[in-house]
Amino acid sequence: MQSRRVVIIGAGPAGIFAAIELVRGGVGDITIVEKGKGIEERRCPGRENGCIGCPECDVMSGWGGAGAYSDGKLTLTGDAGGWLSEYIGGELLKKMIAEADEAWLEYGADPHVHEPDPSHAARLEQEAALAGMQLTPMRIRHLGTDRLPEVMTAMRAHLEEENVRIMTGTEAVRILAAEGAVDGAELADGSVLKADAVVVAPGRAGADWLAEQASSLGIRLSNNAVDIGLRVECPAAVMEPLTDYLYEAKLKYSSRVFGDRVRTFCMNPYGEVTTESYDGVVTVNGHSFAEEKTEYTNFAVLVSQSFTEPFKEPITYGRSIARLANLLGDGILAQRLGDLRAGRRSTPERIADSTVVPTMPSATPGDLSFVLPYRNMTDILEFIDAMDSLVPGVSAPSTLLYGVEVKFYSSRLELDSDLMTPVEGLYAVGDGAGVTRGLIQSSASGMVAARAILGG
Repeated sequence: MQSRRVVIIGAGPAGIFAAIELVRGGVGDITIVEKGKGIEERRCPGRENGCIGCPECDVMSGWGGAGAYSDGKLTLTGDAGGWLSEYIGGELLKKMIAEADEAWLEYGADPHVHEPDPSHAARLEQEAALAGMQLTPMRIRHLGTDRLPEVMTAMRAHLEEENVRIMTGTEAVRILAAEGAVDGAELADGSVLKADAVVVAPGRAGADWLAEQASSLGIRLSNNAVDIGLRVECPAAVMEPLTDYLYEAKLKYSSRVFGDRVRTFCMNPYGEVTTESYDGVVTVNGHSFAEEKTEYTNFAVLVSQSFTEPFKEPITYGRSIARLANLLGDGILAQRLGDLRAGRRSTPERIADSTVVPTMPSATPGDLSFVLPYRNMTDILEFIDAMDSLVPGVSAPSTLLYGVEVKFYSSRLELDSDLMTPVEGLYAVGDGAGVTRGLIQSSASGMVAARAILGG
């Protein structure tokens, strides 16, 4: 029997797409609860002068979620962006990605898709293999950080026209359940929203809260890995042999010394380096815009860290490293690659003499070897050297490194193929549930849960 009342906690892509799908299915009583602000009110005062530690990070929370101020890449393949295929299978994921992509287009996404040129992609794959790396060409739809808010605003306008109740600036503090079934959600002001189904989509900013709720409801959790690394910035011309043909090059590498998995993430041609904040911890990120262009390309090099018993706190581990960088740099540290190899810190004078002008001028010149563990730093330098044989110039002394970049992959909740927890009617979707780590799979996960509700 179709649920009549649905509460969605979190207004990122997963929550928004769950609501869109429920509206299409004829559900008339839908409430979206989002602790952050409406998109028109979201402002990051740290873009020019560095993160100032706002109590509620407008980059991470609010209508559109962290995705609203991301680079805006829709990676149109199941080979990247999460683990949704482990729940619904590869073939269904392919179908869901195509349907989610169509929905993005309906609300104003750029119709152009960056298609890998087959002949150039094959050549680059071969060259990457000779360098000991695996290159995965992918279809990318790029919205741009500047256009994403318009698309997200169009989504909200549509949902409001369909009488979806949207409560921004409202925090859900507790998921309510009785006799093994969900009953609703309690808000910070003590009021209760009753529901037949609850879709929890709190994003990365709400991952800890969701883990606490899961534990209190007796839902099993398993830890994902944490990715720790640096963001690399170099002249865009250096990276054009890759970005001209692939836009975003996904490179994977197994380090020779430690056998760790190292990879690129979030490549931003002609972009800029930015920050994001998790509960007072500032980490580095990158954006590129649809209209504005810089002379530089940036990308992350991340080392995946998995832990065995008895350690169960990979997110705490990653945060401790980020906090150390914040302590030494009053935020983000920046260092020339040449200075790092020479065993010396970068100074404002050395960076001013560099051929790479930082797109994040607020970063503090420093020494990243005081922050990253030896193992991670060894992996990253090895990766950059391997990459240099594919794109000569990336390991030049003037290349800038920013740190640290940490990707906190949320603890995974126990979920079935509909993304429902063992609590009847309670669904967990998106990045905050440890199911996805990108816009398109996050959107698809919301659709999966919504369709299960519609078919229930």
